[in-house]
Amino acid sequence: MDLRLSARTAFVAASSQGLGFACARSLAREGVSVTLNGREDAKLSAAADAVRREFPGARVDHVAADLTSPEGRAAIISAVPEVDILVTNNAGPPPGGLDDWEEAALVGALRSNMVPAVQLMRAYIPGMRARRFGRIVNITSAMVKGPAYEMGLSTSARSALTAISKAISVEVAADGVTINNLLPERFDTPRQEFMALRMMAEHQIERDEARRRIASTIAARRLGRPDEFGDACAFLCSAQAGYISGQNLQLDGGTYRGLI
Repeated sequence: MDLRLSARTAFVAASSQGLGFACARSLAREGVSVTLNGREDAKLSAAADAVRREFPGARVDHVAADLTSPEGRAAIISAVPEVDILVTNNAGPPPGGLDDWEEAALVGALRSNMVPAVQLMRAYIPGMRARRFGRIVNITSAMVKGPAYEMGLSTSARSALTAISKAISVEVAADGVTINNLLPERFDTPRQEFMALRMMAEHQIERDEARRRIASTIAARRLGRPDEFGDACAFLCSAQAGYISGQNLQLDGGTYRGLI
């Protein structure tokens, strides 16, 4: 299927690795001019080179900036003043419990996983509306619909982003701008490697056993592939997806047991 994206531009937040990189890769394959983002210039440059090697002719740039700071976001907007596609993303807060969730931790989670996305939307949506085309995809978490206690910080901040995105989506739909959320469960990324290492230390088990236990929590009994996630993102950004907005698409191997 031709997603009709070859003339479009995209900014993908936190995309030097993991699910952000997977989205950038899939968009670049479709001919989108993509700007990667992260904090480490060398890592971003290597990621951009990897995409160009895989897809000769791909238009890939990068901007090193901290999404969580006003100065970082200003640098992003200065380097990339207009885009047709915005993919928001950032690393989640660490697992914890009620004793860990003091005010600073709660505010910090919002500062990392809600505020940057909203501020980037504020910057880019006016141009999208004027051009009558825009695609915004927020990478959130399956925990938005199925919270787990130890991931309460991530759940709360990403749920706040989900709520405000839904409100904005109604306002901008008539101008050809869509806003959707991707809700990943266990994908084979550095984040899951971190979780496996944590489990290894906690239970004194080997890496293979830790990964097996993680995969056993998924109905499909496997971790998701990053390319599966990236391709779902690319479709939500496509011309064909113009009638899909304000939605939460779960990519969880069939794990979620609810109806809505």
